[in-house]
Amino acid sequence: MRHEAAAINAADAYARAGGGIGVAITSTGTGAGNAAGSMLEALTAQSRVLHITGNINVDLIGEGKGAYHEVPRQLAMLKAVSAAALRIETPGQARAVLTDAVRRLATAPFGPVSVDWPIDLQYLAKPDAQNKIHDRTPPVRTGVRRDLQRAAALMAEARRPLIWAGGGARRIGAPLATLAERWGAGVLTSTNGRGSVPEDHPLLLGNFAADESLDALLRDADCLLTLGSHLRGNETRNFELPLPTHHLQVDLDADALGRNFPIAVGLQADAGHVVGALLDEWAGQATDPAWAGRVSDAAAAARRDHRRAIGAYADICDAMRHRLPRRAVIVRDVTIAGSSWGNRLLEVYDPTDNLYAAGGGIGQGLAMAIGAGIARPNDPVLAMIGDGGLAVHLGELAVLASEAPHVVVVLFNDGGYGVLRNLQTARGAQRRGVDLLTPDVARLAEAFGLRHTRVDDPERFNKALKKALKREGPSIIEIDVPALRPQPEDLVPPTQVPG
Repeated sequence: MRHEAAAINAADAYARAGGGIGVAITSTGTGAGNAAGSMLEALTAQSRVLHITGNINVDLIGEGKGAYHEVPRQLAMLKAVSAAALRIETPGQARAVLTDAVRRLATAPFGPVSVDWPIDLQYLAKPDAQNKIHDRTPPVRTGVRRDLQRAAALMAEARRPLIWAGGGARRIGAPLATLAERWGAGVLTSTNGRGSVPEDHPLLLGNFAADESLDALLRDADCLLTLGSHLRGNETRNFELPLPTHHLQVDLDADALGRNFPIAVGLQADAGHVVGALLDEWAGQATDPAWAGRVSDAAAAARRDHRRAIGAYADICDAMRHRLPRRAVIVRDVTIAGSSWGNRLLEVYDPTDNLYAAGGGIGQGLAMAIGAGIARPNDPVLAMIGDGGLAVHLGELAVLASEAPHVVVVLFNDGGYGVLRNLQTARGAQRRGVDLLTPDVARLAEAFGLRHTRVDDPERFNKALKKALKREGPSIIEIDVPALRPQPEDLVPPTQVPG
């Protein structure tokens, strides 16, 4: 990769799409600082990234002598953006610290780990003179048995149940859908939990909890099982959603239990274990026979309302899902199309196919698409990117061209920062800093030797996507957003302005 931030993004996507650990190596000081924003992305997404970075010579750390690449508090910076940050302090510690880092990455709750490795110790570390490593297997948290029984008893009484699947539910697999079917529960997901139940499942409500179309369903539900979600403000209308009183929450983070919404039962446990235990002990009664129909109707209404608001994007979304194989990787950068209908309407069927900028940082999508393409060489990757996001890391187009993964970049070009433009327009404010000079993407693609097609309607997009997916290697489909008809409604994110 051409930039440290992009290296972390690529390793992050490699981990998410491939299901393993992504490794990124960055240089000392400023290089580690460049990586910090992307480490926050991996931290928010609970991604398994091993970030190895250098430091100045170990005897100079903390001395403030002005050594080249010196950062006064580099380890503190790494701790702030990582699930854990470790330092190698002697030549013989290298293997033990790296092993500890990998063990942490393999232990839920997941998150990126940084290793601070002073330059002199890198040279002095001899493979045959390393400290002894003790084998250990971290225990799986199963929760308190009494709490599991209380949760099962409340579930058995429920007639109109719901499940909320967050990022902690991504590794449960088929038992989650089995539990939903046996319990008769509609399944909501956070953006990070998408694909934990395939999005063509009849009980799947999806990432639409905050839509008004689901309000009546939420008010009438009598039990909610939340699995591995912190129920964050942006997905719960700033914590105002009407969730059931019988709320059961499962999370490995004890502090998350009941933090954002009241709970009847909290289980600090692995969500997969809890789901398996509930299936083993299931003795519940049937749900309200009309409930499944209400779930299906509410899901259809939410999608129908959303399609009406996005104009020509609805047909573009349909073309994507029609042309992509079922197990394609879908990457969404922070752009209007990706953050709205890409995060909700474009179906995904497996959690490892669901890659998006969880931390809300613009410009990470291209590097993530490259990492996903390397992790999954037999599956196409579709990357939804805006012109503003592309400009952040134009240099990674060189990596895309040279590594040549099967990545189709769908570039939504509206000539600037569309969301900020919409916010200014909605406020009646003068436009400032939102209408940006955008390079000629066709000439840019030509300079890197990349295939490029510019389209201005859904039909042309459909044909271009068909061709791009048939060919090996990377290509760019540029969508002229202002030319689309019908135009989508302006996306204006809800903002709270203090009175």
